[in-house]
Amino acid sequence: MFDGVTIGQYYQTDSVLHRLDPRVKLIGTFVYIISLFIVNTWIGYLAAAVFVAVLITLSHVPFGFIMRGMKPILLILLITVVFNLFLTPGTTLVSFWKLTITYEGLDFATKMAVRLIFLIIGSSLMTLTTTPNQLTDALESVMGPLKKLHVPVHEISMMMSIALRFIPILMEETDKIMKAQIARGADFESKNLMKKIRSLVPLLVPLFVSAFRRANDLAMAMEARCYKGGEGRTKMKPLVYRTGDYTAYGVLAAYAAVCVVLRAAGI
Repeated sequence: MFDGVTIGQYYQTDSVLHRLDPRVKLIGTFVYIISLFIVNTWIGYLAAAVFVAVLITLSHVPFGFIMRGMKPILLILLITVVFNLFLTPGTTLVSFWKLTITYEGLDFATKMAVRLIFLIIGSSLMTLTTTPNQLTDALESVMGPLKKLHVPVHEISMMMSIALRFIPILMEETDKIMKAQIARGADFESKNLMKKIRSLVPLLVPLFVSAFRRANDLAMAMEARCYKGGEGRTKMKPLVYRTGDYTAYGVLAAYAAVCVVLRAAGI
């Protein structure tokens, strides 16, 4: 059921994206997400599609593997499209019963779907090409100035990294528990809503128990190793910008400039 979950996973291979500094990939992901809301025309979305297509090619991650990550959000995507399709006022395109589809609603729903798809693909590329340790170091480095405001930057970075790392682990655990419950006669395919809700109880209880047990084991392991946060700690592999990273920043700046120009020109 959860074979399609790729968020939080790292795809091991040698590529240009894998070799980039994780700070470049983190900042690039934020810039790409912001660009999806800057552009509002199909030419702008075409530019975003070309940009992400080039990144996928450079990453050497199979496109099919990346698209598997879309399966868990299909329901959210469908709900978003339906709400925008039927609740956006404008010129009537199709009307039946009490439901009306407008030209504006169709246009807005399609663009929102494209935005969500590109957003997931862009975010997945970052986690697929960056290890959790690299992501932690990148987050801590990027948020470094917040330390002056007494923000626990290292602790926040560590929590986010652990959360990302545990997503695929919990999904695998859920799949195992579900198969075990099915073997014991549990019915997760019932079309009756109340039965479906009741069938989740034998799934959620052991899942929560397993999650708390893993969290406790992790806390004990960190305590046994005298882990005390980021104060005074050194890096085994300090982050250092190289020529390729500066080139990547240049490409990123050019892409952002194109998006701003397209928005300003209205094309």
